[in-house]
Formats: sequence, structure tokens, C-alpha cells
Amino acid sequence: MKENGSLKAKTISGVIWKFGERVSAQAVNFIVSIILARLLLPEDYGLIALVTVFITICNKIVVSGFATSLIQKKDADNLDFSTVFYFSLAVAAILYAGLFFAAPFIAEFYSAESAPELFIQVIRVMGLNLFIIAVNSVQQAYVSRTMQFRKFFFSTIIGTVVSAVAGIALAYMGKGVWALVAQNMILAVVNGIVLWFMVKWRPQLKFSFKRLKTLYSYGWKIFVASLIKILYTDLRSLVIGKVYTAADLAFYNKAQSFPQLIDTNVEGTIDSVLFPAISKKQSNVDDMRAMLRRAIKTTSYILMPLLAGLSAVAKPFIIILLTDKWAESIPLMQILSFSFIFAPVELENLQAIKAIGRSDIALKVEIIKKVAGVLILIASIPFGVTAIAIGMVISTTLSAIINAIPNKKLLGYTFKMQLKDILPSLIMSLVMFGAVYPISLLNINVWLMLVIQVIVGAVIYVALSAIFKVESFRYILSLIKGLLLKKSKKSE
Repeated sequence: MKENGSLKAKTISGVIWKFGERVSAQAVNFIVSIILARLLLPEDYGLIALVTVFITICNKIVVSGFATSLIQKKDADNLDFSTVFYFSLAVAAILYAGLFFAAPFIAEFYSAESAPELFIQVIRVMGLNLFIIAVNSVQQAYVSRTMQFRKFFFSTIIGTVVSAVAGIALAYMGKGVWALVAQNMILAVVNGIVLWFMVKWRPQLKFSFKRLKTLYSYGWKIFVASLIKILYTDLRSLVIGKVYTAADLAFYNKAQSFPQLIDTNVEGTIDSVLFPAISKKQSNVDDMRAMLRRAIKTTSYILMPLLAGLSAVAKPFIIILLTDKWAESIPLMQILSFSFIFAPVELENLQAIKAIGRSDIALKVEIIKKVAGVLILIASIPFGVTAIAIGMVISTTLSAIINAIPNKKLLGYTFKMQLKDILPSLIMSLVMFGAVYPISLLNINVWLMLVIQVIVGAVIYVALSAIFKVESFRYILSLIKGLLLKKSKKSE
């Protein structure tokens, strides 16, 4: 019982620190993105979006599922961590060499919409991130395994602030796309340096192919599943960038970035803490099911109204923050906001599957989801960027259903039970959307429009939660009261 209480305390503390880290960092990034969007052109963002696709894929290959393996393995020690550290650096070196020499060919493929020489320079510079990711991934796995999420908070905040200042300064100096490159690179470097000084772990001069093989036996399936997911996600960017224009890609990515920001802060927080916490309970099915249900219920309750609300306020939101030059993002954001609405069901079911050790199932469901998603994408391409966005919503909804199915057998948590758990939050969010969206059709000042929409949406959602005594609403209130009471006792 004492162990359970300790894990619960660590989990709640981890959620608080992780949420604080993400909210603080994303708040800074949010402000910076607004400033940079006003200073830079959509084409600058389009070029970075294309380069980021290739860097992200290479980053995933560098990590190769080993970080997840280090967290999931019950008896991981320094030999495991050191082995992964050196192997990741070796993979990073090989991939960077490939990127360096492939850069001209990639630039030629997209030369119709971007300056080839600039593209080559940007991809070669941003490719250096691979070495930073190799180091950071092992440090982050150590912090996650030991649930020292407070260290993430400080490293992320310091890195975010320093990189933000550098990005804005370069943008004001007229450096264009290099402002975005610098922001990206400096964030990773500073984050890694801060963690290096805060985390006690250091690599030792030892390496074990036997340990690497053991970790890889679990991790390769997670790696392939993650790689498929990234390739599928970035496939939209590659298609839009090639079939349409860099500006179209910028509008799409900017529209997606805001709902993704909400998802990252809420879902990403729960997700980061849930996996190491639930991994510690992998021998107790009842405890795992209880933790998963609580995570899905709570995250859905928070995430769904935020996304539905963002869709409803898209018009004043975009015009106020980014100006009229980004107006083409408005209808796309209204649609893409709903592509994240079932993220709790999709992601947290997957975390439970991985925590149990069934990386084979994680790989299978990822393949099924992405095959279906690619078919939906292919069908939507001829009809334009808006159709691609609608296809994204259909694809993510289907993905949530597919991820939920295995846990009927693994944890006794059926999709019907999950639907019942999220239905109150979904219905209240849609009711709120139905009341808030029509306000955007009025011919009034956009500032006044946004204020009215936010107030009306918040009042409706909270009122419905109180009237119908929604369980997640009462649970969150009890957590807040408990934390305030604990803080009050400490101050006495």
C-alpha cells in the first residue's frame, strides 16, 4: 500500500511538473510564433516544414525505440544506458552523412517552390540536430524512468526562452528562414546542456551487444510503429509541398499547429507520466485498467472542450494573432481542431499496450491505422487541401477505434466502456461548440467576438459539468482542493 501511495504521489507530482513544463514552454512558443508569423513570410515556414519532415524521420531512426525500452525494462542499469548512448551517436553520424550528400537531390525535387541552395544549406545545418537528439533521448529516458519530471521543467523553460530570444532577434535583423533554424537548433542544444548538468547519469566507457539486442527486441517494434506514424503524419506535408505550394503547406501547418499545441500540453503531459507509471504496474491488470480509465476520462474532459472551442473561435483567433495574411488558415483550423479530439483514446490505449510489453501489438495496430490513413489521403488529394484536412479527421477517429480494440483482451477495457467514459465530455463539448460558433458569423469587432465566445463557451461547459455532476469534473475539483489544502498546511 505504501508503494502504491508513493507511485500515486510521484504520478500526480509528475503530471503537475510535466504540465507546468509544457504550458510554460508552449506559452513562450505561442507568443514567439505570433511575433515570427508577423515578421516572416508563409513561404519561410513552408521551407522549414519541408526540411523538418526529413529531420524528424532521421531523429526517430536515431532514437530507434531504445528510449522506450530503457523506460519499460524493469532492471535497466548503466550498462544499458551507456550502450544506447553510443549506439545512438553512431547512428546519428551515419544518418547525417546521408542527409549531407542527399540534400542537393532533395532540393532538386522541391526546387519548383524553394531556392535550391538555401534548401541545401538549411537541411545540412538542421541535420546537426541528430547528434543532439542522440544525447538528449538517453538523458530524457533516465529522467522519465526515475520520474524526475521537475528537471524537464527547468531544462525546457531555459531552452525555450533562450531560443525564443535568438529567433526573434534574427527575424528582426531580416534573416528570414534562418531565424526559424536558429530557434530550433538552440532549443535542442540548451535543453541538452541543462539536462547534462542536472541529471546525475553519465555514460561510461562500456558497451554490450547482448544488452543492445535485448533492448532492441522490444524497442524495434516501437521504433517501426513510431516511424510509420511519423512517415504517415509527414506524408501530408510532403504531398502538400509537392502537389500544391509552399504557401499552402504553411497555411495547413499553421492551422494544425494551434490545436496540436493544446494536444501537446494536455495529452502530452498525461502521456509522458502515464507510460512510466503504468509500466511499474504491468503485473497487475486491475491497477493498469484503473489508471488507463482515469487518464482517458480526465484527459478527454480537459482536451475535448479546448479543441471544440478553438474550432469555434478560429476566425477572430487567426485574424487577431496572425493578421489577415494568414486568413486562409481559418477554415483549415476549424476542421483540424477536431482531428485531435479523440487523441486520449488513441494515445493512452497505445501507452498501455506498450507498458504491458506488447510492442508487437503496437506495431500491428500502427500498420493497420496507417494503411487506412494513406488510402484516405490518396482519395482526398485531388480535391484540395481542405479535403486533406477532412480526411485527417476521419483518419484519426478511425485510429482511436483501432487502438482501443486490443485492450478489451489485454485489460478487459472494451471500446464500449471507453466510449461511455468519454461520451459526457464529447456531448458537452459539441453543445458548447454549437452555441459558440454562430457568434463568429456576426458582423462585430473581432476582439469583442473572441471575448464573448470564450466567456460563453467556458460558462456553458462548466455549468453543464456541475448540473449533470460529471465525474471527471468532481475528480479535478477534488485534486485542486487537495493540493490547495496541502499547500495551506505547509504555509502554517
